[in-house]
Amino acid sequence: MRKKVLSVILSMAMTASMLAGCGSASAGGNSENTGATEIKDEATATTSGALPDDLPAKIGDGIVKATPEMYGDVDLSEHKTVNITLIGDTPAVWDDVLAKTNEYLEPFNTDVEVSFLSWSDYQQMYPLTLTGGQVDLIFTAPWCFMYTEAAKGSFFVLDTDFISKNMPLTNRYQAAESWDETTISGQTIAVPSNQASPMGKIVAIRQDLADKYGISSLDNWNDYMNFAKTIAEKETPESGIYALAASGDNNELWDVYRQQNDTFLALDSDYFDLIYDYKEGSLPEASDIKLVYDTELFRNYAHDMKELADAGAWSRSALTNTVTDDDAFGNLQGASIAWNTSVFTYIEQAEQTDGVVGAAYDLTKDNLVGCECYSNNDMAIAAGSADPARAAMVLDILKCDTYLNHLWILGVEDEHYTINDAGEYTETERAGDFAAYAISASWAIKNGDLKEAGGDPRAEKVTESWEERVVNNPTITFVFDDSNVADYKAAVSAVLNDYVPMLELGLVDDVDSTIDKMIKECYDSGLQVVLDDFNTQYDAWKETR
Repeated sequence: MRKKVLSVILSMAMTASMLAGCGSASAGGNSENTGATEIKDEATATTSGALPDDLPAKIGDGIVKATPEMYGDVDLSEHKTVNITLIGDTPAVWDDVLAKTNEYLEPFNTDVEVSFLSWSDYQQMYPLTLTGGQVDLIFTAPWCFMYTEAAKGSFFVLDTDFISKNMPLTNRYQAAESWDETTISGQTIAVPSNQASPMGKIVAIRQDLADKYGISSLDNWNDYMNFAKTIAEKETPESGIYALAASGDNNELWDVYRQQNDTFLALDSDYFDLIYDYKEGSLPEASDIKLVYDTELFRNYAHDMKELADAGAWSRSALTNTVTDDDAFGNLQGASIAWNTSVFTYIEQAEQTDGVVGAAYDLTKDNLVGCECYSNNDMAIAAGSADPARAAMVLDILKCDTYLNHLWILGVEDEHYTINDAGEYTETERAGDFAAYAISASWAIKNGDLKEAGGDPRAEKVTESWEERVVNNPTITFVFDDSNVADYKAAVSAVLNDYVPMLELGLVDDVDSTIDKMIKECYDSGLQVVLDDFNTQYDAWKETR
């Protein structure tokens, strides 16, 4: 998803603790990424003596505390401010969290200033921020301009020596295989998260409303269609509750739908997505990889979306809605949402109202469960940073220092969360001011060590059912360098941004003619040029497997 990526990580700590090893299949790297694993391995040998001997073997085994002595290669003689840009809305108590952050950084002669690009305008503001503002650190991701901005040279290039000198804790604790995923043409341009997690897609519904109309459970996609049409016909006119209070697009529901066909994305870049059918034990041929929207799978989905839109399953103004479907569900304005186990956060929110009962259903119980890759959420040092070394140090501390890491992920201890002797956290009644994983940086600095105490047993039941079905995307370490075709790709992306959201929301007069027109405009804009370059790079990478 593009707009919801925000609540995605709420489920990560729980699923990671239950299903180990997700993401490990990327070891080895491709011929273009040969430096990626070396960043970890060589740097460790260089810097191990600079760290105290009593550090825990891995994050989560004990307290990690950063000290200025760990950063002997960073010039801390002058006080400096590191400017950080994040996407998303500013938490209510951010000023307090920021003040505590800067107090903690005083021994490092450093403070930070943080700017948030809101969900409503980050797509417009993100590129402008990198070209026109003072930025040292910035959140990025494959779905958040990572490839396009890397092609422009917007990110500082990391290498073994830089990591070893300026990020010694990351160097020690970062999963070695993760570096492959943020390395393009041999250049590592971002620091990935340190956790890969199962990412099965499910739907959550108002079970009390389903029961009202004799729907006891959902077992498959047709059951969901029936539920949505039933709510639209019988409930919406009565209460105003939409079957799904869609906002901007229906990309999360699309991920549930395509999970029926065991698909993976070979490219996930805004709406410019390339898809293939997974065949166990083998990499796809380049000819098997297609533009998502030029497949019968998506065409069939678009027809279903029009059927639901015509039935009144969501507002006709869904394209411009500013309230997310998640929040609408939690506020009892929608009867369903789709995504991963983060849906239970909103189920619990809805269930705070007497009489409301939520439920979540896996509609694809016989299909694979994919993994969120390390690079789904990243932090990059801006190429225009005034002090890349200082920025790297701050990121190192945010990622690995226990106090700051927990502060930015969970908020203030004993105000927004408590933590027990087993290291499990519980959100307090004040967590609404700073919920767990509330800011985008928290997704990029997560390590897998945090687990929520007393998690929803319904969520645990869902994730347990994934254990035998988790599959790594076999193309995950292939990174498409689009620098030679950037203008063509941008032109195609502009076409897709015009058409895909309304197709996903069924807000078109004729699905087939609209898709045909969109695909023609994509090819007229240079789609074949981009695909040819993609296929050439992919074939070269595949030869190294």
